[in-house]
Amino acid sequence: MQALSLEKPILITGAAGFIGFHLAQALLQSGKRVIGFDNINSYYDVKLKEARLKQLAEFSHFTFIKGDLAEKADVDALFAQYQPEIAVNLAAQAGVRYSLENPYAYVQSNVTGFLNVLEACRNHPVGHLLYASSSSVYGANTKVPFSTDDKTDSPISLYAATKKSDELMAYTYSHLFGIPCTGLRFFTVYGPFGRPDMAYYSFAQKILAGKPITVYNHGDMYRDFTYIDDIIACVTRMLNAPPTASDTPPHRVYNIGNSRPEKLTDFISVLEDCLGKKALLEFAPMQPGDVYKTCADTSALERDFGFKPATPITEGLTRFASWYKEFYKLA
Repeated sequence: MQALSLEKPILITGAAGFIGFHLAQALLQSGKRVIGFDNINSYYDVKLKEARLKQLAEFSHFTFIKGDLAEKADVDALFAQYQPEIAVNLAAQAGVRYSLENPYAYVQSNVTGFLNVLEACRNHPVGHLLYASSSSVYGANTKVPFSTDDKTDSPISLYAATKKSDELMAYTYSHLFGIPCTGLRFFTVYGPFGRPDMAYYSFAQKILAGKPITVYNHGDMYRDFTYIDDIIACVTRMLNAPPTASDTPPHRVYNIGNSRPEKLTDFISVLEDCLGKKALLEFAPMQPGDVYKTCADTSALERDFGFKPATPITEGLTRFASWYKEFYKLA
């Protein structure tokens, strides 16, 4: 791996999103210049995205550009003007269940949009392209923990299929044009300023409102919940360490997960304690596109970066609950 100059700006697509906001904030706090790019779509509450951007705008070395990855001209102009040394593609249409309702949004954002990013990196070379993938690429794999050496050619949701497509396209562009690429397979990220469509966030909303929450597969599901600070600590280590010419092609993929799957009902119990209120549970069967268990093998991450996510859910959910009550001005 080779060191890059961080004097040029770092580009973050999806900067108004959950992970993008936290990454931008961490880099800005360390003095880095950040270019944020986002279309601020209405998939979930736009006010939450605006609140994130408002915090980032407090830094004089932050520049925000509103645009759409699916618009090639927007992406070309972005790279041509700012010439980033490092690009982090976190913009995507997220959500497994929503992909059943609106499949075209996923192809437009996650496939066409990412292709536009790859083309921009080809025409305006970057020293390192990092891009968000997902643990969903493992499909219904029953072997745990999930290893990056496992086959990932049987996705069970369109969202997963688009993320696998991203990995394949990145590999191809890395092979053909020598673009150093790192794929980030995130495992169920949670924390303050999170996404309202994620289960833990909607659970908090309904628990505090006294409304029932739907628990799929009767609560018999396990997720590798990974706290946002661990995600950011990991990604910031990776920014300045792209694959080199010794990697053929210069493309790598890493799992970023806590490696300690939590049973869904246990996770809800901890959330109840953090919120100080019991949940009303409504049990339901497994939903199409869901998997029974996720668990990350992070041995490659530990080997190459000396890091492993480790925040326990008791600590992570306590921080989330505190933020949630403050943000929504709840007693």
